[in-house]
Formats: sequence, C-alpha cells, structure tokens
Amino acid sequence: MNLILLGPPGSGKGTQAKILVQSANYIQLSTGDILRESRQSGTKLGREVAAVMDAGDLVTDEIVIALIEEKLTSIEGQDIIFDGFPRTLPQADALDDLMHRMGSKIDLAIELTVDSSKLIERIIGRISCPNCGAMYHLTNNPPKVEGVCDHCGRILIQRPDDNEESFRTRLLEYYSKTAPLTGYYYKSGILKYVTSEGSIKNIAQTISELL
Repeated sequence: MNLILLGPPGSGKGTQAKILVQSANYIQLSTGDILRESRQSGTKLGREVAAVMDAGDLVTDEIVIALIEEKLTSIEGQDIIFDGFPRTLPQADALDDLMHRMGSKIDLAIELTVDSSKLIERIIGRISCPNCGAMYHLTNNPPKVEGVCDHCGRILIQRPDDNEESFRTRLLEYYSKTAPLTGYYYKSGILKYVTSEGSIKNIAQTISELL
C-alpha cells in the first residue's frame, strides 16, 4: 500500500505517519529527511543537494524526484507513506510517472482536515528536535523532560516561522499550491477525508480503518 498524507501545516501528517510506521511497518518517506540524508551521504547527488541548500536556494523537483527514486529502489516491495511530497500538481504528475516506471502506483491519498483557528493553536505551541525531527507540543504533547527530545536527548527548538503571522502566510501558500492536489487525487478515485480533530489515537484508528 502506497499512501499519501495531505493536509495543511499543523494538521498532524507527521504524527500520523509515525504511528503507521510503528504500528503497521510502513516506511515514511519525508522529503526533509531524504534531503538531510542525501546532504550527509557524500554521493554526487548528495553534493549537488548540499550546494543548492548552502546557497539558500530551493531544491528542484527533478532533484527531489531523483532522490525519491533512489530511496524507493532500496525499499522496493514495502508499504510507503509519502510525507511532504508531492506539494504541487507538477510534483504529483512527476511522482505518478516515477511510480509507473517502477511498476507501482499510489493506492490511497488521505487529506487531514482541521479548522484553521485550531491549526494556529497547534502551530504556536509546536516544538521540534533539530537532530531527529521528532515533533512535540507545549501543552498537547510535551516531552518527558521539558525542552529535551525524548528520542535523542537534544535540546528542542521552535521554528522561527511558528508564529501566527508567519503561519497565516504558510497557510495561504498551502491553499494556493497544495490544496489543488485534493482535486487531482479525487479525480483518480483514491482520495479520502479524515477529520484531524479529537485525540491522536482516534484519528489513527480512523486512518487504520480506511487502510
């Protein structure tokens, strides 16, 4: 089963992806993780990624697709969750073409829906680990030791753009660029909606039932 999780920033995509990794042996393909791994790999493609990122530029779709293809080749036959990709319609087309070339396909796209006012509450309390990427919330999901990652012991940080003004800008970008993907996957007949409100456990149960 190849799954795409859609939803605005703060909707819980990363949290639900990690639950599926732990409970159903999915492999989470996060573009952020893949870029970090590639940058540290020392390969030709990794050096190209490092150069682009060090220059402060955005990594092109072509490079991201190449990285995903490289990753998929190494985990062929396993259940996949795509987290953070695709973000645009051209990326969705590129991913479909890649999957087709590899004799596979996207089986299900789930959009996590949540009221924008609740998203803001989630975002302004969100903290994360700069080392392993683990996510926490100051009130809803705090670490066991204040300010310290449960998994690797690093000091947790809050992203500079995790404030209301910056978040509203990111939300507008999501709705203008990424939200059209719901229509793309609806047309393909593989789109399902899950309300991302309530307990994390209940949301995970709903996703499990869909799968």
